[in-house]
Amino acid sequence: MGYYIRVLGTQDPDIHMDELMEALQDDGLSAKFAFDDAEDPGKWTVIDLLNEAGDHLAQIERNPVVPGELGQEELDEFRESVQGDKPASAAQWLSTYFDKVKVIYAILMLDASFEEGNYEILSNIKTTIWNKTGGILQADDEGFSNEDGYHILWQFSDDVTGEWSCAVLNEKGEWERFEMDLGDQAQRKEFLAGKLPAKAKRL
Repeated sequence: MGYYIRVLGTQDPDIHMDELMEALQDDGLSAKFAFDDAEDPGKWTVIDLLNEAGDHLAQIERNPVVPGELGQEELDEFRESVQGDKPASAAQWLSTYFDKVKVIYAILMLDASFEEGNYEILSNIKTTIWNKTGGILQADDEGFSNEDGYHILWQFSDDVTGEWSCAVLNEKGEWERFEMDLGDQAQRKEFLAGKLPAKAKRL
């Protein structure tokens, strides 16, 4: 099935391929797009992302959230998948937030996208789309972010490690941001309970 990261946008403007290319150039990056002749560069559905050497990095698919279409089906699956996940406060927040989502950009990351120099290209494209659509982010086997890009829902494997920027809702319904050690069992337990881990670094 492949590894996906997604932008769940609350707005669905047309994003011309030229805008994506300009954003890359602004960061000193370059890439190529490949697409079917039937695609409109200003209102595309599926494009392939390649580096200048022609290595295939990713496929990007735009799915508006429309009843009976793939975008709506995918959103419904997400709504079902977060039930029972933790923190419970984040799962509840997401269940309500999904009602605002108007489009899903699904980015299928291929092996070459993780190589040095290529991930920056992919990250730039993702950020450009996110800046245009607003909303939240999702990554397979990781979970969801809030609107500021901080991780809020645990869908990691049990053996995950590393520093991660996260957030939990406080009693006022505000996001408390911090950096935690995903491999620290005490910090993990507190995060899953919807609490700011005592040893985490506040951001």
